[in-house]
Amino acid sequence: MSETRRRMGVIGLGMASAPHAQSLIDLAGRVEVAGCFSPSADRRAAFAARHGLPVVDRLEALLEDPALSAILLLTPPDTHAELVARCAAAGKHVLLEKPLDATPEGARAVVSAMEAAGLTLGVVLQHRFRASVERLAGLMRDGALGRPLTAAVSVRWWRDAAYYAQPGRGEKARDGGGVLLTQAIHTLDAFVSLLGLPDEVAGFAATSLLRGPDTGMDTEDVVAAALRYGNGMLATVNATTAAYPGYPERIEIAGTGGSALLAGDRLEVQLVGGERIVEGQDGATLGGGADPMAFSHQHHRAVLSDFLDALDHGRRPRVDGREALKVHRLIEALLQAADSGRTVAVGEPA
Repeated sequence: MSETRRRMGVIGLGMASAPHAQSLIDLAGRVEVAGCFSPSADRRAAFAARHGLPVVDRLEALLEDPALSAILLLTPPDTHAELVARCAAAGKHVLLEKPLDATPEGARAVVSAMEAAGLTLGVVLQHRFRASVERLAGLMRDGALGRPLTAAVSVRWWRDAAYYAQPGRGEKARDGGGVLLTQAIHTLDAFVSLLGLPDEVAGFAATSLLRGPDTGMDTEDVVAAALRYGNGMLATVNATTAAYPGYPERIEIAGTGGSALLAGDRLEVQLVGGERIVEGQDGATLGGGADPMAFSHQHHRAVLSDFLDALDHGRRPRVDGREALKVHRLIEALLQAADSGRTVAVGEPA
């Protein structure tokens, strides 16, 4: 089946829009941008001046365009359930910036709305498209590491006071969560794609002394947790945005056949038989420091390209709503465990 040049709209022109805008420009042969909307006139003007893409001053101009088949939705998490429902009612496919929504109930509603309408939902969890993650996934499918025995996720990033000074940033009402749902979700999603969901979790979460009541922040910025899998594998999660100046996120897996380390976009594998594999970049923070946008847009472009391929060929995107619900369920369980002080069963998302 040949590729189709699709007419798309963009809703939400905040900080996260920059890599998406560049991806749309790169894929102009496949995408016609009908218009980009923000309720802020200043934000629309700044976006148009920076990227040269058309803007519209009414959301309805996109939803009511019969030639427009898909929406790229980049608004804050607390708006997702409502806006996805409106897109579904208008018959538009949606590529949604993570997370699915600010609440677990909203996340499930997003997926249900698109499924009920028979429309395609893609989710921007771009770490799965890193070459290092794809190579490790292939090695694990081939059994190169043998049976996984233990694993660890470490996201030790830094976000400064200016970052949290933005209205609603780090607040449950808008973002739905802290370091787990806003920052570590990407690394946790890659981890779940490699090893699946655990059976149960236990752990702790807190707001550090850096971000007390005066900041308005009411979500976690430090997390330490343990995961147990049905096959006996144990894993840990350590996540924070209080680790100055920010370090490459890491996934470590040790198995009966060898070990693997993902640090940023760099993969190191040492197999028991002696073979050593080293690929990727040198472990740059890729957005883990004070500038959260300090990364290439190539993986966002890969997500968009996959979404367009899914529409062209009638298949699911690599990260659709059901896939995204898995990492949401893990995060939900981790926070439940921290709140209750008890071990929490994970289970598959409903």
